[in-house]
Amino acid sequence: MASKNIKGITIEIGGNTTKLQDALKGVDKAVYSLNSDLKNLNQALKLDPSNTDLLAQKADLIIRYQGGCNAGHTVVANGNTYKFHLIPSGILYDKAICFIGAGTVIHPESFEKEINELKLQGVKFNNLKVSPLATITMPYHIEVDGWSEANSGKGKIGTTKRGIGPTYTDKMSRIAFKIQDLYSMDALNEKIEMILPIKNKTLEKVYGLEPYTKECILSMCEKYAELFRPYVCFEWQDMLNRFKDKTVLFEGAQGVMLDIDYGTYPFVTSSNPIGGGAATGSGYGPTMIEEVIGVSKAYLTRVGEGPFIT
Repeated sequence: MASKNIKGITIEIGGNTTKLQDALKGVDKAVYSLNSDLKNLNQALKLDPSNTDLLAQKADLIIRYQGGCNAGHTVVANGNTYKFHLIPSGILYDKAICFIGAGTVIHPESFEKEINELKLQGVKFNNLKVSPLATITMPYHIEVDGWSEANSGKGKIGTTKRGIGPTYTDKMSRIAFKIQDLYSMDALNEKIEMILPIKNKTLEKVYGLEPYTKECILSMCEKYAELFRPYVCFEWQDMLNRFKDKTVLFEGAQGVMLDIDYGTYPFVTSSNPIGGGAATGSGYGPTMIEEVIGVSKAYLTRVGEGPFIT
């Protein structure tokens, strides 16, 4: 007589019919239980960035240190579902200060949209602060990103087309606008006169895109200045000093294998999401980081193009 053991249930082939029927009922229950477990696991995996959310509940200061208005993540809290792209999910907790650091790039229109959507859900932003050293993603960065993705052929990276890479390119080329530039008209005018001829020549000659006028850029920057005014923190150094002996959580935007230096280059992001990037992107020194928590997915996914593992 043959037998088969399924999750602790032994089925005897050729044995008593009643015993076989009972065993099959047990198998049905086991399969139902397994399906329920898989359903719960799948739901948890869809919300895997909530690991950051759980840690945020115990933090005094949460710093987003790199990346831009990315594809984002979902957090379920108090029966509500929240979508985050740039703003740290710790904004859901009254005691936490949320700081968008110097290592980030910010598209003002996306920033405004995210805030307005969260406000409709009752989220308050009294504790949100933005570094004046963060870099601004301009409309032409998004245009360049879209053009590059559409014309790269096999070299396509698979970006979100939100202008993040081109913004970092300008930052490293020292021709980017910082949030602090918005609050000095003399400095802003000087930077526009320096940057705009370079950008317009590149937009027209390399990408075949329309150029921008100085008046257009000035008008945008005036709107951006008003948008960021309630949040920009010029006293960021004093703030970091106040929190250095408290619980600080550093929040990145991507996984290790998307790191610009240590990831699957060139199919990577444009900054350093690894633990070491937290120091340069936040303003704290490296000795401030006492613990780095690595989170591994239960199954593999791929963001964008390139090798599968991220």
